[in-house]
Amino acid sequence: MAIVNAMETVVTQLFEEFRKNYELKCVCLTCQQDILAIALNRLPPRYTSSEKGHLYVKGEFTDRQLQSDVMRELMEASTFVEHHLHHRE
Repeated sequence: MAIVNAMETVVTQLFEEFRKNYELKCVCLTCQQDILAIALNRLPPRYTSSEKGHLYVKGEFTDRQLQSDVMRELMEASTFVEHHLHHRE
């Protein structure tokens, strides 16, 4: 397994949950990727080089406080993107 930032998997999964609960102003791929990039830049990376490590990091995010931290960053990122759209309408 290559070195990966396991936080990407966690944030991507929680983003799907986030989208079910919050209506995004724009749901185009560019805006969604902007939201994910901003949130990931604000969260600490969790690099791992093994499947076991990847599963360990994902397991840590069963903690409600950690999930809340990710959801907060997704909310702030979506608000920023909503006010600074970079795609062409």
